[in-house]
Amino acid sequence: MKRILRRWSSWALISLVIICILSAYIYPNPDFETASPFAKPFWLDSTEPLSMELRVSSSSPEVTFEWKWGPPKIVSGQGECGSLVWITPSGQIALKEQKNDSLNEENLPFNFDTRDIPFKRSLGISPFANAAEALFPSHGKYSLVMSGDGYAEVHIGGGRYGLLGTDHRGRDVLALFVSGIEVSLIIGLSATIIAALLGLSLGLLSGYAGGITDTIIMRIVDILLSIPTLPILLVMAGIWGKGLWQIVIVLSIFSWMGTARTVRAQTMTLRDSPFVESLRSIGCSRSYILSRHLVPEVMPLLLANIVLGVPGAILAEAGISFLGLSDPRIISWGRMLHEAQGFGAFTAGAWWILLPPGVGISFICIVFMDIGKYLEELMDPRLLHAGKKGG
Repeated sequence: MKRILRRWSSWALISLVIICILSAYIYPNPDFETASPFAKPFWLDSTEPLSMELRVSSSSPEVTFEWKWGPPKIVSGQGECGSLVWITPSGQIALKEQKNDSLNEENLPFNFDTRDIPFKRSLGISPFANAAEALFPSHGKYSLVMSGDGYAEVHIGGGRYGLLGTDHRGRDVLALFVSGIEVSLIIGLSATIIAALLGLSLGLLSGYAGGITDTIIMRIVDILLSIPTLPILLVMAGIWGKGLWQIVIVLSIFSWMGTARTVRAQTMTLRDSPFVESLRSIGCSRSYILSRHLVPEVMPLLLANIVLGVPGAILAEAGISFLGLSDPRIISWGRMLHEAQGFGAFTAGAWWILLPPGVGISFICIVFMDIGKYLEELMDPRLLHAGKKGG
């Protein structure tokens, strides 16, 4: 255990698991719109305005800030208050006027958006004009002042937001990326473990029983291996549905054949060994021999196959999601690439949407490949010595 913890890939995998656990608290709603569409990362272009969140309440009725960019793309707000005044270097604009005819109407809920025509008319500008330019006429100090009880929130959607920017819907790409780690690990590990258990059972049965049982199982394996996997995965995903566990089951069905062949070969080697013959001679049942003696013998090999099979399952899920056959409510790296391709990220030059999921898929595959390689070296020290001589 200590030796495997010295590998960088082991610590990388532990870090990914910790991020998955904390992501629910850090990004409770990654599908929420946080800024304007295709906003760049905050460190990319200093000429673009930053996205900001302003909040005033009865305990803090005024907020002032310095603005040194051009007009933002979108300004929106919501809340419940008596009146809300936007003070610019050129004057002030009433975002919500206080009504004096009825005290019950003072704190009614309100919302506004610079893209809405009624809001543009309330400012006295053309429906085709940019209302954000009216709210940000020049550089300088701006203030948001509220009166009465309640609160008000104003969102300024600039051209920059967060560490990795936003996608076509204004969602934080970093939040989507972190959420995609969980989906990749769940699908990769679940599909591979189910396939490994299925391959272990059929491989042990085929290798130990032999005869017609071995022939039938191996012919099924040959047929499944000869079928092109991707078209079948697409058809089955379309028939069974686009849920998370439907994808896991589909991937499991077409991923157990290699494990079954490997376990069968190992079982056939052990079937006629002296210790198995001794167990038969004293009357041990077949189930006892398989579960108590042969399974532990093939377990190291099975563990290596599981670890090496995870990257294949992750890549298969990414391919299915990229083709649009996954649940749109599930945030995964493949779904991120599918939406980026379908909503113009390539033509918009929004590389910050494309790069993170691609790098994430590559990185997590490398992590599991390195762990699997190390487990293979533990089972066969000749691989370790060959690697050292080659280096």
